[in-house]
Amino acid sequence: MQRHIAIVEDEAAIRHNYEDALRRFGYHVSGYATRSGALEAFSRRLPELVIIDVGLGDEPEGGFELCRDLRGLSKSLPIIFLTARDSDLDVISGLRLGADDYLTKDISLQHLIARVVALFRRVEALSGRGTDEQSLQRGPLKFSVERMEVSWNGQPVDLTVTEFWIIHSLIRHPGHVRTRSQLMDDANVLVDDQTITSHVKRIRRKFLAVDPEFDQLDTVYGAGYRWKPLADAALVSDPA
Repeated sequence: MQRHIAIVEDEAAIRHNYEDALRRFGYHVSGYATRSGALEAFSRRLPELVIIDVGLGDEPEGGFELCRDLRGLSKSLPIIFLTARDSDLDVISGLRLGADDYLTKDISLQHLIARVVALFRRVEALSGRGTDEQSLQRGPLKFSVERMEVSWNGQPVDLTVTEFWIIHSLIRHPGHVRTRSQLMDDANVLVDDQTITSHVKRIRRKFLAVDPEFDQLDTVYGAGYRWKPLADAALVSDPA
């Protein structure tokens, strides 16, 4: 069955170009010119991945608003920003809103396809892990690969696909420092160091939202990040 991708882009020629390219690679593609039109369709049925421009018609921040709306509908839906806006502030804003990737329109179509394939591969990996890693418990943290669920002290922590795999990389070996490059490899994403930093900051804020005293995620300056080891941390084989 074909994967369903939606593209939200107000410039028709650009939208059709991306639609044609993705269809040539075997994807089912739906295109939308406005935030309202896309959201109306998504409220009925979500696609499996969404590509969004930031500026949509007369809404300069329409793509950001749509990303926020989508995260209200699904915490795990893969979202890619594809836009001409390349300032650090825009990139950080997109990631903070929950996008999994932020690309600029000067990339090649081949590069875009590669990023789409990588995101789908990470989603598919959720059901392909060995049974010895279907569930991890690290003290108050419970992590289910099969269900793509994370909780802290029994409270759910809603993570994007990218954030999910970053946490997975960190908690597999508590106390071990993971470099930004290693986190990129484990999350199967090709971004710069600043983008990884933004993802980690967002992860930390999400845990702090459920526990203001959360301090398990360490920044090791000049090296990377680590999950603090706990004496009662344990690996379990079956989801709780």
